[in-house]
Amino acid sequence: MEMQLKDRVALVTGGTRDVGREIALTLAAEGATVAVHHRSSADDADAVVAEICKLGGKAKAYQADIADRAAVQRMIEGVVADFGGLNILVSNAGLAIRKPFKDTTPEEWRSQIDVNLMGVIHLCHAAAPHLEKGGNGRIIAIVGDSSRVGESGLSIVGAARAGAMVLMKSIAREMGRTGVTANTVSLGMVETGHDPKWLEANREKLIRFYPTRRLGLPEDIAPTVALLASPRSGWITGQVISVSGGYSMV
Repeated sequence: MEMQLKDRVALVTGGTRDVGREIALTLAAEGATVAVHHRSSADDADAVVAEICKLGGKAKAYQADIADRAAVQRMIEGVVADFGGLNILVSNAGLAIRKPFKDTTPEEWRSQIDVNLMGVIHLCHAAAPHLEKGGNGRIIAIVGDSSRVGESGLSIVGAARAGAMVLMKSIAREMGRTGVTANTVSLGMVETGHDPKWLEANREKLIRFYPTRRLGLPEDIAPTVALLASPRSGWITGQVISVSGGYSMV
């Protein structure tokens, strides 16, 4: 199924590595122009842009700290100035500090809430007028299943991203009349470069929770995001779609 993304402009936050990188490449392969966001990984962002352009696509890297509202506004304005509009927002950037709740600090609470909740608010607020202008805008928030079912060691990031899920539902209700949809993709544990030592030490224990008996891969995630980003998904909104190998079934 072709996703009909030609002539559509997508911004993918945290688009330099792992799931974000795969989403950016997949949207580009489906015809979208892709704005690849990074906070401090300019070389990685440039590498993704170069790969997209080598395959005949169009892309550009953008830097911003999404916890900074003014920086997000400047980034969105830059994307619109460069490409003439914005049709798709994929909010993928995140920050997770794995630690027992009783050992967490107020500084750690704030940093995770600033990125995982306030960052999504900043992005959606800045992007909303442009998404509405196009008539069929798309917002997809990427969260972890800890936001749906809870997970030991991820209490703060789970709480912040649960807020982002409710934000998507509210935006779906408010902006649906202009053709904008807003959905959440909730992930199980995905093989990434984040915390590899912890992952390897706990792999056998972790996969017991998955009926598929494996952890996810970035390429398991991107097709669902591409569908939600496409004009074909116009009657899917306000949903939380779990792509988790069966980790959660609620």
